[in-house]
Amino acid sequence: MNPVRVATYNIHKGVQGVGPRRRLEIHNLGHAVEQLDADIVCLQEVRKLHRGEARFFAQWPELPQAEFLAPPGYEAVYRTNAVTRHGEHGNAMLSRWPVLGHQHEDMSDHRFEQRGLLHSQVDLHGQAVHVVVVHLGLIRASRLRQIAQLERFIAREVPARAPLVVAGDFNDWGTMVRREMAGMGLFGYDGPVQPTFPSRMPLAQLDQVFARGMKPVGLQVPRGRIWWRMSDHLPLVAEFQLPEPAGR
Repeated sequence: MNPVRVATYNIHKGVQGVGPRRRLEIHNLGHAVEQLDADIVCLQEVRKLHRGEARFFAQWPELPQAEFLAPPGYEAVYRTNAVTRHGEHGNAMLSRWPVLGHQHEDMSDHRFEQRGLLHSQVDLHGQAVHVVVVHLGLIRASRLRQIAQLERFIAREVPARAPLVVAGDFNDWGTMVRREMAGMGLFGYDGPVQPTFPSRMPLAQLDQVFARGMKPVGLQVPRGRIWWRMSDHLPLVAEFQLPEPAGR
């Protein structure tokens, strides 16, 4: 079997704090993403641009955040979920392996939350692995409808026997998401809960990595002051074993 390391991280748009005391963390996040040493990095709340922050911070990167955060040799894929007065943000995927294609689907459930999913295909160890990055809504009923939409999307766009990863910020403080994903044949690592939010004093694992066609073998959350300063979430790193394709 081939090892696969998948990380998911809500980066809070690369900025921490509010008002004039807010600080730019995107440069520290760039080092952090590289330290995760993941084959696939799934990111949420990623800025493509923000004119106000670019004026406020002298060191605001010229590149969109997904490209700025991609370690050397990685491919960056980004699609917008939300368009705001000063810019836009969405989901991104960084891949150590070649990206074969990608698409976006709007998952907005009501007018107050703009949400979406990012679907990519990655040539991983010679196999086409499908990766879906999600950021679900804050309201439980919305999340249930978005999971139902996700299930329809997978049935329509992902071959039944293809390896699949679904990762992101599910905004679920309980076990509902795990139950729903298990009903779709998607499972995470069967071990202790690894809280990721809020980063200073984690209480709940809002961030999850699920897979089918791959065996979960580990799950970890980096901890320490260096991590909780960069975002209101901690990253989650999952390890899987990808079977050799049939016929090899």
